[in-house]
Amino acid sequence: MSKKTDKKKNKKDSQLILRLDKEERDAFVQLCKDQDTSAAREIRRFIRDYLSEHAE
Repeated sequence: MSKKTDKKKNKKDSQLILRLDKEERDAFVQLCKDQDTSAAREIRRFIRDYLSEHAE
């Protein structure tokens, strides 16, 4: 598989918009940076784990 095909396969094609308290959002983003990860990566991980945990 070419690199182009790999990128398309892993491309995210949907968004989930959340309303958060600014202070909580800023604290979360900073904590993620401190742990050398991104907020988006951690939220995606949470969703995958939650789905797996609650799969029927």
